[in-house]
Amino acid sequence: MKPTTLLLGGIMLGAAALSHAQVLRIGMQDDPDTLDPHRSRTYAARIVFTSLCDKLVDTDAKLNFVPALAKSWSWNDDDTKLTLKLRDDVVFHDGSKFDAQAAKANLDRAKTLPDSQRKSELTSVTQVDAPDATTLVITVAQPDAPLLAQLSDRAGMMLSAKTFADADSGTSIGRNPVCSGPYKFVERVQNDRIVLEKFDNYYDADKFAFKQVVYMFIPDSTVRLSNLRSDGIDILERLNPTDVADVKQDKTLNFQSVAGLGFRQLMFNTNNGERAKTNPLSDKRVRQAFQLTIDRDAISEVIGGGIFPPAQQPFPPASPYHSDKFPPKKSDIAKAKALLKEAGQENAKVELTFANNTIESSAAQMIQAMAGQAGFQVSLRPTEYAAMLSESAQGKFQFDMRGWSGRVDPDGNIYSFVTCKGTLNDGKYCNPKVDELLNKARTISDQTKRKAVYDEAQTILQDELPSMYLYYQPWPFVTSSKVKGFVPYPDGMIRLRGVSFN
Repeated sequence: MKPTTLLLGGIMLGAAALSHAQVLRIGMQDDPDTLDPHRSRTYAARIVFTSLCDKLVDTDAKLNFVPALAKSWSWNDDDTKLTLKLRDDVVFHDGSKFDAQAAKANLDRAKTLPDSQRKSELTSVTQVDAPDATTLVITVAQPDAPLLAQLSDRAGMMLSAKTFADADSGTSIGRNPVCSGPYKFVERVQNDRIVLEKFDNYYDADKFAFKQVVYMFIPDSTVRLSNLRSDGIDILERLNPTDVADVKQDKTLNFQSVAGLGFRQLMFNTNNGERAKTNPLSDKRVRQAFQLTIDRDAISEVIGGGIFPPAQQPFPPASPYHSDKFPPKKSDIAKAKALLKEAGQENAKVELTFANNTIESSAAQMIQAMAGQAGFQVSLRPTEYAAMLSESAQGKFQFDMRGWSGRVDPDGNIYSFVTCKGTLNDGKYCNPKVDELLNKARTISDQTKRKAVYDEAQTILQDELPSMYLYYQPWPFVTSSKVKGFVPYPDGMIRLRGVSFN
């Protein structure tokens, strides 16, 4: 990372034409990956998209679905056709009109783009029609309980269809996205900043106060907090939990935290490429042994200051799909050693890849020490988060530590990670029975019946352990006292409607 003074200097030079009061600066833990919503995989990118790319549907602070680009929606009697009525006053940042044809083009792209990360979110969609300019009809092969939730996230984000014809659209959209949100893209300096500018033709432009929004990549949480205190940024996302007590005593800052929907997990490379073939963790017994070395309570207390609840499953305690059948496992070094001996891996050498930020570095060091008690020799490989995900997708890892910001519907917390063709299943774990159960869960609207199917799938996953959950993630934000109107949401997104300076 560049020295902070240089980073801030570059920011302010870029914003020199605007008064300081018109620019909101957000300190980010991670640098986003591509700014193409159909290809993106990171939480950091979703934060930027929230101001850049409007969605068909949104969620409110209580996780209810609310209108966005779609004013209303309804299902037919057998829940196989979703009809959305669209706004007629929306234009993209290039001046082209948003209508049902544009929405159809986006959903078709999300389904057919070779490297689309949205494919597994839209597998049930068989046809998209635009009978008129403000009507969009989505046909599904069978009832799809998670579909509205998917349309409230990146699968429902709309890009200008004019940019799809670009010969270099595979990369140009990610470098220069053209959406229809309240702010338009200006520039990106990799591992430094992303700058957005207010879009005056936005249908609700008067609800957004800032002329510019700058997302600044500052991975060290101590440096982020120092920047906030010295007026270098205005909003800090993901405060280090060890700083919570101190921040609460600071009259110049406002601390706001909300229970999240996501988790931090270890993903094991069981079947992806050459590294899986020589990976001790491709053996289920070694994965089970590794889990038994980890003291989740200690990680929660030391890393999370007690505010990161230990996790054993993808559904957080607040979710109606959270199951009491799967409480967090306690460490058992003797049993871990026995499993390693059975597997012939008493001194298993494994490499943990993780994002080079304060919290994950500390967690990785704790994991290394804990696993070492049973004989694991864990080497640590810190890297930039988006780079880690890119490498993992190619199978260039043994196991990694990754976060997931969580989704309103439970499908979003499990399906893409563990199904055979799941777009986030970088370890390439594959069990047809798990696929069968999770596809079945997508068709069930009754909560009790659906939960029973998830419990059955989890029983298999808890034994085979393609991933190991560490803790659930709250979203701790800190704002300067001059910021008013900011409300944290359980999805961790930074929504700027109604936010301004005193």
